[in-house]
Amino acid sequence: MRFPRVSFFVAILLHTAVAAPIPKSQRPNIILITLDTTRADRMGFLGCKEGLTPNLDVVARQGIVFSRAFAHVPITTASHTTILTGTYPQFNHVNDFGIPLNANLPYLPDILHKNGYKTGAFVSSIVLDPLDGTAPGFDRGFDVYDAGFHLRHHGADRYKSIERRAADVIDHALGWLSHLENGPFFLWVHLYDAHDPYDPPEPYKDRYKSRPYDGEIAYTDAAVGKLFAELRKHGLYDETLIAVMADHGESLGAHGENTHGIFLYDDTLHVPLLIKLPMNRNSGSQVEDRVGLVDVAPSILTVSGIPVPKEMQGQPLVSTSNSRVSTRKIDDAANQRAVYAETDYPHRAFGWSSLRAIRTGKYLYIQAPERELYNESTDTGSAHNLASTARAVADTLAEQLKQFRAKTTQTLVELAKPDPEQAQKLQALGYVAGSETAQDETKLTGADPKAKIQIANMLHDAMFNVEDARYDEAVPLLERVLASEPEMPAANMQYGIAQARLRHFRQAVGPLQKAVKLQPDNGLGRYELGLALFETGDWKGAAPQFEAAVERAPRWADAHFSLGAVYARIDRVPDAMNELDLALSLNPDHYRANLLRGRILSLQHRPEDALANLQKAAVVQPDSFEAHKFLAEAYAQLGREEDARNEQLRAEQANNEQR
Repeated sequence: MRFPRVSFFVAILLHTAVAAPIPKSQRPNIILITLDTTRADRMGFLGCKEGLTPNLDVVARQGIVFSRAFAHVPITTASHTTILTGTYPQFNHVNDFGIPLNANLPYLPDILHKNGYKTGAFVSSIVLDPLDGTAPGFDRGFDVYDAGFHLRHHGADRYKSIERRAADVIDHALGWLSHLENGPFFLWVHLYDAHDPYDPPEPYKDRYKSRPYDGEIAYTDAAVGKLFAELRKHGLYDETLIAVMADHGESLGAHGENTHGIFLYDDTLHVPLLIKLPMNRNSGSQVEDRVGLVDVAPSILTVSGIPVPKEMQGQPLVSTSNSRVSTRKIDDAANQRAVYAETDYPHRAFGWSSLRAIRTGKYLYIQAPERELYNESTDTGSAHNLASTARAVADTLAEQLKQFRAKTTQTLVELAKPDPEQAQKLQALGYVAGSETAQDETKLTGADPKAKIQIANMLHDAMFNVEDARYDEAVPLLERVLASEPEMPAANMQYGIAQARLRHFRQAVGPLQKAVKLQPDNGLGRYELGLALFETGDWKGAAPQFEAAVERAPRWADAHFSLGAVYARIDRVPDAMNELDLALSLNPDHYRANLLRGRILSLQHRPEDALANLQKAAVVQPDSFEAHKFLAEAYAQLGREEDARNEQLRAEQANNEQR
């Protein structure tokens, strides 16, 4: 499809000339749709001929398409922070999973809420869950934040635990919209489907059997199509500001990277971005100048007539004018706006060098141990590194990158790191949790990720194998990783976990001990080592490991239960009861904590006190032999013979079914 071309810079000038406050009664409804892991080259409105996005293409024809939009970091939580705060990663310091969103940062939902908007967020992955996931603080300013994810237990449905299908997210969002009273609303919908593993539902699974990633894109488009159809049905579509973008792309093997997070090439940073203005103003326009996701929040505030906080570092891409923007285009590449990007994931996850990049003029420059320079006007795939032959250009851009980063960095935000429970949730999504907060110059030391990318791919695949209980497949991959990187904490920990799940507990202890030695503050490593030591009978050795895990994650119910279990084994029963009480205060339905607490009370000849816990355990896991057997014994102690017989029958039935 063809669009009139407009200049970003002319749009900015027009904005400064005509922007004016909008009365609160006239402020538009706003829908922000973020498509996780979605490449720009899969969008019909950006030239894809596969017909994957017919619904988004319609919105694009009625809006403004930014054909050269870039993310600033190829990681979900970090990129969404930039989108929602209008600040760069080096300013907001949310450069990894689990780092809290600082309350001092400007935050689009909070600003809109304070200006009279009803606000709702509907996210589709534990990675953006502010309470039980790795995005603490993201719920600020929201009336409703629909998440509620939890770790996936063996055999559980992925889409009812750590993530949610797009159609379900859209249904939840529509349910919220249907109950809203009059007044402007801000709706954020996040769709995670294109993230690996690529597993679209039918009929897309069969239709795109050889291209499952494309199947996820087509399925997601169909889901957002339902949202758009309902908006039209209820007369809300035309008057609503709709902004659609990806948080980052996906490499799909480009430059050797299977997924994302490591590199800063266009495959993971060039993203779709479109904005449909109220009443479809400036429809059918295409802006070809370079823009960034840091510009999204200032743009939404500007269209809404709300002042942009001075802390926001992005620039409004559109104005409040009803006039059409100029169609004059700046062809001089030297006058194109520079866009910055970074990734600390290679350093935080693997101990390799972080990467920094700047796109300016016709060049992409990447700061790395072996620095990179590409002429993107002739080398769109960034295949020919010019850094060694065009040293003057590389030196100039290196200095420009340094100055840009210095100008946009601040250190007022408190730095933090993921706790052990967050690390476990990241593991479920195929990510490695960072374990330290290094100074910037330290991050730029270590191996060049280009030389290590196959190691990252193998570890990623192994972690998904562990998550899916394919431990026999994970072990050889991890052995290959460790043969190359014997001191990598994540690989040692994953190898230990895989061996432990195969019940090779003695083989698990060594690598887990090494992981803990390499990263003493890694609470998840401490917890997994405690489990392995417990199973080998080294209960006294397990206790300090669980104590360390609890200290680092005081809200982690499983860690409190495990510490209580080991205390019970080493005759510290009062301490055990305290830990079990803590576990149950955090999760009243914790099966094992209820079972053990009830059993201890029963053995202490307190069957009446034991009943509540044992009954709860039997309700939570009705097919549990132990719960029914222990409950039968408690009833027998109380002289309730008929109840005891019934529970004994249930125990025998459960035992037979488990054989």
